[in-house]
Amino acid sequence: MQIPIGVSNRHIHLTKEDVDKLFGDNYELTSKKELSQPGEFAAEETVTIKTDKSEIQGVRILGPIRPLTQVEISKTDARKLHINPPIRPSGKIDGTPGIKIIGPNGEITIDKGVIIAERHIHMTNADADSFGVKDGQYVSVKTAGERELTFNKVLIRVKDTYALDMHIDTDEANAAGLQTGDTGELIK
Repeated sequence: MQIPIGVSNRHIHLTKEDVDKLFGDNYELTSKKELSQPGEFAAEETVTIKTDKSEIQGVRILGPIRPLTQVEISKTDARKLHINPPIRPSGKIDGTPGIKIIGPNGEITIDKGVIIAERHIHMTNADADSFGVKDGQYVSVKTAGERELTFNKVLIRVKDTYALDMHIDTDEANAAGLQTGDTGELIK
């Protein structure tokens, strides 16, 4: 019942239209590193996210292009930016704060789209059968080590194009003393 853990730093997903506004017409993102989920990558390109009170530079873009622009940050980042985004599953951006995004060739302001990503586990249908769980279910994951911790309310996300991986943000990883590649025990 062990689940590999991936630590997700702040990042942004962009639409094609927003990539063009930030980097120039017909711009193509450059893959820097493949991610745990098949077909996804960390791009070479970064942007600055900015509120009236603060900014964070060097926010990594994750590819490929998405149907909506979304910024995923930690609670620590939210405090620095003086905003209060909700904890949400990816893609659920209604009622979330917006932010200014600055690229090398332009800037945009989104009126919604900043979230703290809900911790979750990606898995295939075969994985779900093996673990006895289903899409949308919540489970717990117990970690080991000096800062042993049990994460409750971990969302199961099932799709056959996924690879087995639990995603937590940097605040959660630091609290439990975890890094990418560590594992946790799934508890139903």
